[in-house]
Amino acid sequence: MEGEKQKKHFVLVHAACHGSWCWYKLKPLLEAAGHHVTAMDLSASGINPKSLDELQTFSDYTLPLLKVMESISPDEKVVLVGHSLGSMKYPNKIYVAVFVTAFMPDTIHAPSFVLDKEDLSKKRAFSNEGFDL
Repeated sequence: MEGEKQKKHFVLVHAACHGSWCWYKLKPLLEAAGHHVTAMDLSASGINPKSLDELQTFSDYTLPLLKVMESISPDEKVVLVGHSLGSMKYPNKIYVAVFVTAFMPDTIHAPSFVLDKEDLSKKRAFSNEGFDL
């Protein structure tokens, strides 16, 4: 019974421009160790059917995560693993948060704060320069 208490529920949140597929190596390892693992595709990512045109807000993008977090019973706490833009909400349902190459959230700014401060107009667009295509 002591081992049962050690088992955790991991919620894996992929990075922007990724999908739940990015956890394909970690998910089976955690499950083999007896943990419960949830990895969902955020809106317009992976196999989620929404298109980018349907997303108006960060909340629209993270809606699948919000639904997962809402479905967790009040007495359960999860290990939330966020990669890059993987967001964090529902602190009362989070046992611990792990940020993998992620923007660290704070209590003052919106999740998009770091991106809003970046002057993207000065960034060079991707090109095929230097490649023989």
